[in-house]
Amino acid sequence: MIVNNKGWNSPFIQVRYSGFFLIALFISLVGCENDIEKINMITGKDNFPVESSTDLEILYSDSGMVKVKVQAAVMNRFDTGKVVTVMPEGLHVEFYDRELEIISTLDANYAIRFDSDQSMEARDSVVVVNIKGEKLETEKLIWNEKAARIFTDQFVTITTKDKVIYGEGFEANQDFTNYRIYKIKGTITINKNERSKDS
Repeated sequence: MIVNNKGWNSPFIQVRYSGFFLIALFISLVGCENDIEKINMITGKDNFPVESSTDLEILYSDSGMVKVKVQAAVMNRFDTGKVVTVMPEGLHVEFYDRELEIISTLDANYAIRFDSDQSMEARDSVVVVNIKGEKLETEKLIWNEKAARIFTDQFVTITTKDKVIYGEGFEANQDFTNYRIYKIKGTITINKNERSKDS
């Protein structure tokens, strides 16, 4: 099923899903920090989602061009004064360039979007891969769409073609092509000869 999003305050252009009826879910993916106690209060067993969907795919665009595709097995929307969208079984995000080529991906086992703040936090085995094949791994990642930035204050591992960098605190553009590690804890150089032997 395809739903046109006319009237939504969102860059999304289409929603494809199966499952329960969903209205204006997951308007945009962006980032801010919220502690786990607040998340548990919102999504606790005494609170029930006002909207739910399964096998959801969302496309959103800028100036008529698709920029991002989001896929999630389950999405639940809660309203306890502030509306949040929860993806308890994780999500997969693809970012596209003008030619609709994938320039980066984001995967996580859990994500929550704070609708009023227009912010999203990914948790648990978060992995971002860019067009160069560089990989970021962390346990929490904030995505701020307005600023087009991703960041974390947690431990990170970045793997490039020739080294592995460990650090604490990280910020990058959302394509993960220009990044900064705030506290580098160590760097391991990858021996290209050993890599070719292993492959």
